[in-house]
Amino acid sequence: MKQLLPPGGLALLAKPVAALVLMSCLCVGAHAAFFGDDEARRAILDLRQRFEMLQQRQSAEQQRLSAEQQQKSAELQLLSAQLQRLSAELQRQSAEQQLQIAEQQRQNGEVLKNNQALARVAEENAVLRRSLLDLFNQIEQVSVDLSRLRGQDEQIAREVSEVQRRLKDVSNGVEDRLRNFEPSKVSVDGREFMATPAEFREFETALAIMRKGDFPQAQKAFSIFLRRHPGSGYQASALFWLGTAQYATRNYKESLSSLRAMLSESPEHVRSAEAMLAVANALTELQEPLPVVRLSLEELVKAYPLSEAANVARGRLDKLN
Repeated sequence: MKQLLPPGGLALLAKPVAALVLMSCLCVGAHAAFFGDDEARRAILDLRQRFEMLQQRQSAEQQRLSAEQQQKSAELQLLSAQLQRLSAELQRQSAEQQLQIAEQQRQNGEVLKNNQALARVAEENAVLRRSLLDLFNQIEQVSVDLSRLRGQDEQIAREVSEVQRRLKDVSNGVEDRLRNFEPSKVSVDGREFMATPAEFREFETALAIMRKGDFPQAQKAFSIFLRRHPGSGYQASALFWLGTAQYATRNYKESLSSLRAMLSESPEHVRSAEAMLAVANALTELQEPLPVVRLSLEELVKAYPLSEAANVARGRLDKLN
């Protein structure tokens, strides 16, 4: 890069040129003293031409120097702008570096804190490891104790199982014996009540005899049942079947008494309509007066109008009328 002219460079350059022209004039004057006017004029013309040439050269040089100075000035401005940009960049980088340093310091502080926290965690882990080791030792001891107790428990369990088995056998035996005496719920002819095993067994036996058609034995069985179990829940049903068996054996008076006792005791019994029809039949067999028989049938129709026995009674009433 070319160097710029210092201030006043053109003035300094013009001084030697002027000195050179002055010396030329002196030389021409001296030469004119020795030569004629023609030669003096030619010398002056020659000097003038040289002076003009020098002026032209000086003007060209000044222009060139001025152009170079302008170029240098422009380059100086460009360099100044670059310098400003570099200065701004340097300031920005310096600020970023300061921020990075601050961030690094902050990170270093956090790293220090993290290291301290890690140290505390490591210490706590060491304590936990010792605690876990103690706990494992305790668990191992407890496992040993449990194994010993498990063996004892198995022995106790076998003994308890044997005792339970014996108690169950005894309990079953006691329950079997008590079952023969303790009442239980039964259902007969749509009625539920409590009955002893003996009541259930004797009633079912008498009813089975009745179903076989052995009416004399059925009459005997139901009579024995009613004597043995007065006030039983089976009483109404037993009276009905006793009256039915007595009717079948032509014991009409006894049948009439049993059936009327059943109706008096349980008028809402499911077999009450059948019992009233059997009463009318017994009255007919005893050759009671027709008004008595008719009244019995009318009472049946009135008391149980929707029953099958009532339909049969209506048919008989039609025949009587």
